[in-house]
Amino acid sequence: MGTRDDEYDYLFRVVLIGDSGVGKSNLLSRFTRNEFNLESKSTIGVEFATRSIQVDGKTIKAQIWDTAGQERYRAITSAYYRGAVGALLVYDIAKHLTYENVERWLKELRDHADNNIVIMLVGNKSDLRHLRAVPTDEARAFAEKNNLSFIETSALDSTNVEEAFKNILTEIYRIVSQKQMVDRPGHDESPGNNVVDISVPPTTDGLKGNKFQCCQNL
Repeated sequence: MGTRDDEYDYLFRVVLIGDSGVGKSNLLSRFTRNEFNLESKSTIGVEFATRSIQVDGKTIKAQIWDTAGQERYRAITSAYYRGAVGALLVYDIAKHLTYENVERWLKELRDHADNNIVIMLVGNKSDLRHLRAVPTDEARAFAEKNNLSFIETSALDSTNVEEAFKNILTEIYRIVSQKQMVDRPGHDESPGNNVVDISVPPTTDGLKGNKFQCCQNL
């Protein structure tokens, strides 16, 4: 990227939500480390990884939190919606139940997250075309009805993974920079109120096992 990990203009916190097994962890590892693990186990609690991208000459550092989809962890992960400025709501295109549950996840997101959070609906595992159970047009119509952006991805073959994260980060940046222009006349480019600048101890990208107790002060 040409920038040190601690050099950035904006830090945006994005959460991955959706049912267990839809591929959230592999979307995270594909975007942040370009890795995919066929043996991927269910995430327990929460973990995160970071990656920086360039938008309009600014360095945007994304801190992406992977929230467990299992019902028994929802009480833990609900705390992580607070402070997030973006969310990828993920379902599996080959499992219709994971798509049916999107509505419940969306309600939980609306209940716990900031009202201005940017949400993208993501149909993952698009490589499983022969097993498709959720028509693209149906999901796109649902996204439009609920004012969500929409994309289909495959963490396995990398299709649209970069695009998904970069699109949502760019959208967040546009909203924040426009808000700054309204709220902060002049040349003050310090982050606006919608930017959550979280102090995190030095870590390696793709750090595993950042559990809830390490970040209780968020």
